[in-house]
Amino acid sequence: MAAGLDCEVAEGVGTVTIDRPAKRNAMSADMWRALPGLLDGLAADPGVRVLVLTGAGGDFCAGADISELADIDRRDGAHLSTAAEEALAAFPKPTLAAIEGFCVGGGCQLAAACDLRFAAEGARFGITPAKLGIVYPAVATARLVRLVGPSAAKYLLFSADLVGADHALRIGLLDEVVPADGLRARVAEFTRTLAARSLLTQRATKDIVDAIAAGGPVEEKVRGWLDEVSARGEVQEGVAAFLERRAPRFTWTAPAG
Repeated sequence: MAAGLDCEVAEGVGTVTIDRPAKRNAMSADMWRALPGLLDGLAADPGVRVLVLTGAGGDFCAGADISELADIDRRDGAHLSTAAEEALAAFPKPTLAAIEGFCVGGGCQLAAACDLRFAAEGARFGITPAKLGIVYPAVATARLVRLVGPSAAKYLLFSADLVGADHALRIGLLDEVVPADGLRARVAEFTRTLAARSLLTQRATKDIVDAIAAGGPVEEKVRGWLDEVSARGEVQEGVAAFLERRAPRFTWTAPAG
């Protein structure tokens, strides 16, 4: 694991912390390179049912380390930030970005690749290639457009201005905004809920919703997941738990096929 990325697993939740507070958690080239492998390990861990991405020291991530930009976003198309973004988007379990402070540039790119984004009041968001005269990666641009729509994406990319959490919530960049001192507790509460639900349902939902958002076919995916449901017994456990008035004990852990 690269210096600047910390990882812990507790009670079904894997937490990856971007830990470079002296640079507001700007991601070095080595950190971008290391993130996909770190995510692979957490994806394979049956004890991890939910992933949280957050930052240390009061900020989420100030983006790519500008001093290493030539290595991070190389002109040969081998964008380290895009590879990390795609690995995060493909993570086979629910992902949540817990954001406070600055979430800028590559930080926004990582947050947008998560399934959900919760932020503290006072968090600031911006996508800043127009300040540097560079072109935002196509994969990241497409994901941003799907998330907030063409007009809001242009607003962020044209201006490179920072916007507040309320603005980010209004355009769909965020799912929840909570008081500054309540982010940790809210994320812990919500991830406990996710960890108690059927991972099979969540994984199928993620697969199908992402395919719909990308404009792709879904019928074959749906059939595959219905076959998985029939083979695994999650429904029987869910129904039994409901009738017996107890918490369900869902055991499915691995992505299908």
